Amino acid sequence: MGDVLRTIDASFAQPLNLDTLAAVAGLSVSRFTARFRSEVGLSPHRYLCLVRVRRAQDLLRAGLAPSVVATEVGFFDQSHLCRHFRRVLGITPRDYVVARQDGAALRAAPRHARAERRDTPCHVA
Repeated sequence: MGDVLRTIDASFAQPLNLDTLAAVAGLSVSRFTARFRSEVGLSPHRYLCLVRVRRAQDLLRAGLAPSVVATEVGFFDQSHLCRHFRRVLGITPRDYVVARQDGAALRAAPRHARAERRDTPCHVA
């Protein structure tokens, strides 16, 4: 799975699909999906979204607007970013920026387990 994780980490802003990732792993799509979930603890889709949200945090801290951040990290638009950001961190990108500016501690715990049940498209087909 190391090659797959490196591929996702290097190409997270590009559209990625299960066929491509399975080919990197040298497995069928169904075996790849099962093995990825077993080894990583998340579906490939959820892992990709997590990587994108983490990168979005970096760009928001750097002062980029959420609309710019969304396209830079591979989401369709700002709404798509907001939806996944909230699922992972429990707050919106705007609230994240405000909290950082105010110096407030972020109390939102990652909600990966709950997000895993709601597999919405994140450029992995």
